[in-house]
Amino acid sequence: MKLSDYVAKFISGLGVRHVFAISGGASVHLIQSIADTEDLTFICPHHEQAGAMAADSYARVTGGLGVALSTSGPGATNLLTGVACAYYDSIPTLFITGQVATFRSRGDTGVRQIGFQETDTIAIFRPVTKYAVRIDEPSEIRFELEKACYLAADGRPGPVLVDIPDDIQRKQVNPERLKGFLQPQRRPSGAFKTNMAKLLDLIETSVRPVLVIGAGVRLSKTTEILSDFIETLGFPVVPTWAAADLIPSLNPLSVGTFGTHGTRYANFAVQNSDLVLSIGARLDTKATGSPPSTFARAARKIVVDIDKYELAKFSTYGLAIDLLIEEDAGDFMRSLLAQLKARQKPDRSLWLKQIRKWKDRYPVCKDSYSQEEGVNPYVFVRALSDLSEEDECIVVDTGCAVAWMMQGFEFKRNQRLVHDWNNTAMGWALPASVAASLARNCRPVSCVVGDGSLLMNIQELATVARHKLPVKIFLLNNRGYSMIRQTQDQWLGSNYHASSFEGGLSDVAFTDVARSFGFDSFELLKNAEIDAGIRRALRSSGPVLCNVIIDPHHRVVPQVKFGRPNEDSEPLLPREEFRSNMLIEPLEASLTD
Repeated sequence: MKLSDYVAKFISGLGVRHVFAISGGASVHLIQSIADTEDLTFICPHHEQAGAMAADSYARVTGGLGVALSTSGPGATNLLTGVACAYYDSIPTLFITGQVATFRSRGDTGVRQIGFQETDTIAIFRPVTKYAVRIDEPSEIRFELEKACYLAADGRPGPVLVDIPDDIQRKQVNPERLKGFLQPQRRPSGAFKTNMAKLLDLIETSVRPVLVIGAGVRLSKTTEILSDFIETLGFPVVPTWAAADLIPSLNPLSVGTFGTHGTRYANFAVQNSDLVLSIGARLDTKATGSPPSTFARAARKIVVDIDKYELAKFSTYGLAIDLLIEEDAGDFMRSLLAQLKARQKPDRSLWLKQIRKWKDRYPVCKDSYSQEEGVNPYVFVRALSDLSEEDECIVVDTGCAVAWMMQGFEFKRNQRLVHDWNNTAMGWALPASVAASLARNCRPVSCVVGDGSLLMNIQELATVARHKLPVKIFLLNNRGYSMIRQTQDQWLGSNYHASSFEGGLSDVAFTDVARSFGFDSFELLKNAEIDAGIRRALRSSGPVLCNVIIDPHHRVVPQVKFGRPNEDSEPLLPREEFRSNMLIEPLEASLTD
């Protein structure tokens, strides 16, 4: 069997149905083998970056492995941004790169290249992969593929890369004689069980607790017990952006997203809590505010994470944690759930009532927004959440698009919102929408993207059109980079250099461009047109681009200015008084309108 055929059959055996591949001199044999393999289809994006982003999204939506393939040199380096997206979000992905033939490799000669399009792919990708290996002997192929895929899914997941020289791809191998990889036996730590008494005491004595859930809950593949866990625990839930779709907004315990771009009421709940239980969340500075020591200012804190380095970082950047638990989120939740079911749940109705008051007092979409003539982004997001059905998939790009969505979108049961949460690469959403639709058997996908981001991968409109995918693009067109302009408002006197048309960016007739690819394409200019426009897009059977024209002066509200804590400016009460039922009334000094 030709080695490239073995690789293709191996991928098929993993249950992967689509490989995102761009051809090149060092990848043609691999692509031919994929084409010849039953139940495996290659999808051709028009940039390797888009291919990597598509593989990332494919893994997120299927819950399995995403695979992308490129040639050597620039084909490989073009993958880098998408690989980094998967790495920082812990997404299991397999990237395969072609390489120049071993007899044309520079080796240790000291020259920059011997072979055409030769690049040290392994050295470049090692910092953003869990494992990166070059195949120098055909006999290594089974062992290295099995090892790479095991590592991609084991522990904290992430991307892996296998670099295969052209001549190795063409070698003959005997699958029966190839050495396999022996998976090490995992030892559950169970470390938290030794702290169970302390953990239960903190939970039962808290008066104003909050539960933070992060992406690790989804990665642990235990979302089926999450509802039971939340109900039994009885804590109000403040999810990170990556976990916001795990709890329906109508759940009485659902509060909303928190952090520097979160909702006011969720931040008030966190900052006035007396206990934070964080499961599977990094608690980065966008969540904690700056300095991190001000986060949940007088609360005891319990952090559960599978990555010991994530736990160790808190002492480095000044956030005191009362109980650090190194454990898989699912294993932790199952064990704690069993303990909680045997105990009586404390009454926290006063705390929940106070949170509801904050939610009523500080709505994300104010009544005055609906009175505007032009499109208000918060009115649009509210309408999109109202009109989207259960079980829909929404893919969001970065900048104001994701901030507006995460503040204002109200999730229904089984809805999925997908984004590259930690790398937040402009242009991610369009290729990710391609993959999401394919992963869902070509079902409709809503793609919410800014005009700046769409231009980063606009060539993928051709991929959508080629496969006739029902991708509904809602283009939030505010003439440039509004999130950057908001930063320039705060620090640079509203000089919009390189963030506006006047400051150097180019205008594009997006509606006409989309029509040229065969999209149904139209514009929304007014609040009064929003509902009809969204319905038209969602009910269309094919690809749609809805060009939502938004005034460039609209901003993300609220947003905590960099360097300001998420808390109010009122002095802290002593812990004894703070833990009583008397609440600290929050101020808004650190929130900018």
